[in-house]
Amino acid sequence: MRQLSRNRRRYMDNRAAFVFLLPCMLGFILFMVLPVLASLGISLTEWNFLGGLKSMKWVGLDNYAKLLSGKDGWFSTSFWNTLIFAAVTVPVGLLLGLIMASVFNNGVYGSAAFRFVVFIPYISSIVASLIVWQVVFQPSYGPVNSILMALGVENPPKWFVSAQWAFPLIITFQIWQTLGYNIIVFYAGLKNISPDLYEAATTDGATALQKFRHVTVPMISPTTFFLSTMGIISSFKVFDAIKVATNGGPGKATSVVAFYIYREAFENYRMGTASAAAWVMFIIIFAITMIQLYGQRKWVTYD
Repeated sequence: MRQLSRNRRRYMDNRAAFVFLLPCMLGFILFMVLPVLASLGISLTEWNFLGGLKSMKWVGLDNYAKLLSGKDGWFSTSFWNTLIFAAVTVPVGLLLGLIMASVFNNGVYGSAAFRFVVFIPYISSIVASLIVWQVVFQPSYGPVNSILMALGVENPPKWFVSAQWAFPLIITFQIWQTLGYNIIVFYAGLKNISPDLYEAATTDGATALQKFRHVTVPMISPTTFFLSTMGIISSFKVFDAIKVATNGGPGKATSVVAFYIYREAFENYRMGTASAAAWVMFIIIFAITMIQLYGQRKWVTYD
């Protein structure tokens, strides 16, 4: 009887837990699982959603073949721009973040105020920040070009409206905008390193550079792994900065995969191609994340 009563209580507890979890599970299925599965199905079709479901035409893997074969020049450019964007912003942002966090961790006067200042861009509106950057780098009357012309530069760059300079400027903005977050997270990780390790290194005669190389870098590796993983994911999803600053232009110079998906879906109304591109991006991000999870066993130190 006691065992039966215990089993009944366990059953009642499980049922109560399921009842409380049901609204969340239904919301997850309705707004997450079903749209994902629907996008997979749509990626196998040619569909202009303005024509309704009757205009949907099954094309199989043709959308994927078109994207991966390079026949869609806009996607190819967007794909390589995305790779370049991630390859530059993530390592540069991590390197600058670790260096500045190390400087702040060494007790520089006013470091708390500096940490607050560098964190402001991260918590500020990206739209507002980009408007400020567009004013600063305005080709004709912006302060940057005014200074350059005062220094004797006759034809300063057109910046956001230049096919040569727009994308590097977007990359610079991304590094500047996320640098504060990297610094704060690295700073927190540095605070968790035991001072005994530095004392032992000093006793062994290690220089400041050697302590940074052989103590700081290995002990901060879990934080580096976290920031690099999240940085790559966010860099592959960058959209708002491109949309606000350049709208993918001039031409397609600053287009990335996320902007390509938006353009195909809501400007050209090619939902099949947009969904296929989204799944291609998902597979790439998933593969890179798995490689990072496997590779971190060799260089991440948790002791």
